[in-house]
Amino acid sequence: MTKHVAVLMGGWSAEREVSLVSGRECAVALRKKGYGVSEIDVGRDIAAILTRTKPDVVFNALHGQFGEDGRIQGLLDIIGVPYTHSGMLASALAMNKVVAKQLFTAAGISCPEGRKINKEELLKGDPLARPYVVKPINEGSSVGVAIIRQGDNTRPFDISWPYADEVMVEPFIPGRELTVAVMGDRSLCVTELRPKTGFYDYSAKYEEGQTLHICPADLPENVSRRALDMAFAAHQVLGCRGVSRSDFRYDDTQGHNPEKIMLLEINTQPGMTPLSLVPEQARHCGISFPDLVSWMVESATCDA
Repeated sequence: MTKHVAVLMGGWSAEREVSLVSGRECAVALRKKGYGVSEIDVGRDIAAILTRTKPDVVFNALHGQFGEDGRIQGLLDIIGVPYTHSGMLASALAMNKVVAKQLFTAAGISCPEGRKINKEELLKGDPLARPYVVKPINEGSSVGVAIIRQGDNTRPFDISWPYADEVMVEPFIPGRELTVAVMGDRSLCVTELRPKTGFYDYSAKYEEGQTLHICPADLPENVSRRALDMAFAAHQVLGCRGVSRSDFRYDDTQGHNPEKIMLLEINTQPGMTPLSLVPEQARHCGISFPDLVSWMVESATCDA
């Protein structure tokens, strides 16, 4: 019998538009693999819709708050529908950058030193020596991230800052931007990201032609191995399942040294758009996009 998959997308987070693209791409690929697919633009009545739709599996293509912070996962656990990606606890831990950093550090995974501060404290003056990074505690896709550099004349944020009052600050790590996808029990490969302007922010991630993807990254074997191992360790520390993606900075300004790789964060709901990194790394490993999303559906479970 054909398995019925409900693809959840959209929602109301800051990453709604990207989620819609991810969801549509996954729906197309799943139909190619023979699944019955219902595409659902998620609203606050999602529990009632799922009760009527009666899917066998949920493909969670939501990004941002509610979709990847443990809340939709908890709902799916309650109604007993298997879903892709990580469960409620792993999702909540990964979305809270402060808590995730504490867990990674305790497990021996190198991260930039950072701390949580109140937005009002940040506006009074620099909390760290410049350059440093300011980021929302619980947003994804680099939404709201700013790099405060030496010589900047403006305040990091003005009074229209739309996110929570508390933010995280951490030193800016010079060097290269790396990312590693984990699929089940293995890391796929290392990609280097070279934005054409600025840093790897929201527009660099999702606007075509804004970032050069080098897949696999041109790195010494011991450096690549270190990044692959760190990504898999981060996946395990939080109890992730399915697919995740870990982002790193690698300071090679004084030469190659694998100890200079720093884990920035882990994404439990990586993008699945035509420009996204997980499908690209899967292709490099010989896994087509339809096969990737099919594997995710067949690996789906819930914590109930």
